[in-house]
Amino acid sequence: MKNAKKFVIAGVIVVVVVILAFLMTTSIPAGHTGVVTTFGKVEETVLQEGLHLKAPWQSVVMIDNRINKLEVHTEAFSKDLQSVDTLLAVNYRVDPAKSYSIYKNVGSGYEDVLIVPAVNEVLKAITATYTAEQSVTNRVLISDGLLQGLNEKLNDIGLYVTDVNILDFDFSEAFISAIEDKQVAQQRLLKAETDKQTAITNAQADAESAKIKAEGEAEANKTLEQSLTENILKNIWIEKWDGKLPMYLTGENSEMMFGVMPQAEAE
Repeated sequence: MKNAKKFVIAGVIVVVVVILAFLMTTSIPAGHTGVVTTFGKVEETVLQEGLHLKAPWQSVVMIDNRINKLEVHTEAFSKDLQSVDTLLAVNYRVDPAKSYSIYKNVGSGYEDVLIVPAVNEVLKAITATYTAEQSVTNRVLISDGLLQGLNEKLNDIGLYVTDVNILDFDFSEAFISAIEDKQVAQQRLLKAETDKQTAITNAQADAESAKIKAEGEAEANKTLEQSLTENILKNIWIEKWDGKLPMYLTGENSEMMFGVMPQAEAE
């Protein structure tokens, strides 16, 4: 009977030890820190990765210190007062050394309390410096400005923004229609300029071709003229002569032929 009681007491002690061990230890996973609270009071002690001892009445809140992604949708107005709906992807991390102060001041909802308002404020300030059309063509500059502006506002708190990407710009239907009309007009103007330049080029080519042809013909005529010697001209005259000599009157209506022998004498 006594032995049975001893076994029961030993079992109870083991269970109590196991429960106390469970309540008095905590494990912090990689990429996290632990913020300790004692009856709701936030302690300044920040637990790093690994196994730690704590009092049974203490709780540990895990803070993720890895790079996290947050998508933010916000509306702002451009320099030309166009409404610009922007969807952003913000990559950030929490400084492990500041985990305690961030949790103490804003709790675990620091994204909604700190990051989103900062994104809205910085984006509105930057968007106001560009026209709506410029916003589309200057995404990289706007992203760089957001990255710099957010870090200036959040680094002292313990939040570090590592990257900002603009996922989408959305404008009013009236503005989109105006942009499309402008693009059509620009395309028509470009086509007209292209057609004009093509016509000019063709005209210049035709003029140059005519000039070269005229110069060639002139050169050929000049060469031919230089080659027409007196003998060549005589040969041409002989080739065209019909064999008749001119006739002259010598009086008494008689005719005299020069250079032509009578047929009989010739025989």
